[in-house]
Amino acid sequence: MEETRREISQNNGQPGRLYLCATPIGNLEDITMRVLRTLKEVDLIAAEDTRGSIKLLNHFDIHTPMTSYHEYNRIEKAYTLITKMQSGLNVALITDAGTPGISDPGEDLVRLCMEAGIEVTSLPGACACVTALTISGLPTRRFCFEAFLPSDKKERREILEELQTETRTIIVYEAPHRLVRTLSELYEALGDRRATICRELTKKHETVFAATLGNACHWYQENEPRGECVIVIEGRSRKEIEREEQLSWEALSIPEHVALYESQGMDRKDAMKQAAKDRGLSKREVYAALL
Repeated sequence: MEETRREISQNNGQPGRLYLCATPIGNLEDITMRVLRTLKEVDLIAAEDTRGSIKLLNHFDIHTPMTSYHEYNRIEKAYTLITKMQSGLNVALITDAGTPGISDPGEDLVRLCMEAGIEVTSLPGACACVTALTISGLPTRRFCFEAFLPSDKKERREILEELQTETRTIIVYEAPHRLVRTLSELYEALGDRRATICRELTKKHETVFAATLGNACHWYQENEPRGECVIVIEGRSRKEIEREEQLSWEALSIPEHVALYESQGMDRKDAMKQAAKDRGLSKREVYAALL
């Protein structure tokens, strides 16, 4: 602790640092002692929403100067902050809730700091996607994080198509007024998979609703959702994908089967080998069918 304090207070003419400070996603008790100390000792706090963050700082009696850093000034303001750090000031970055850089403009500041040779360190803490994953009851070893699905219709459709064959557990953020629409789109694209909808995480009215996408759609059509939501969806079964792939080539002749793999970029030898494996044949039998 003393070592970190000295690092923050004494730069000895060296550039300052950027500290990514995780803040509570609901319950104020979830902030770490290290984050509290750092927020008090840095020279400046860059906040995504200064109006919301001032409440957090006041609660913990933190009086460090604060400035805004958000989606609409993320590049221009980043260079301003970098100039300050190059002069020796230490800056802490906080987001509305959770860990900076996860689904917010902090990732741009981190990238630009690293390009400018500014040291960046992350002070771990609350993160909604991990919190929801661990209480979802779905597999946690492998997962993909999609954050908020894009608003652009074409890009949104492409993402949903990609997720159709995703075998990892999928995590999606959504606002309450868009939850029903997003659940319906996920149901249409992915089928009636198991899903857990987590709302108001760490707060008094936290809910964890384990169902299927279809049942969740019906429930929230009848019960208006409130609070920010995290949707956790089971990945697709590998066995199911393999069965579908098998059905797709069973209707093909052996030459067509080999040609299919060649059209995907395989050379003739590898295409024959894969076709033989699929059909449980020897490469000699596949070769004979091609003559």
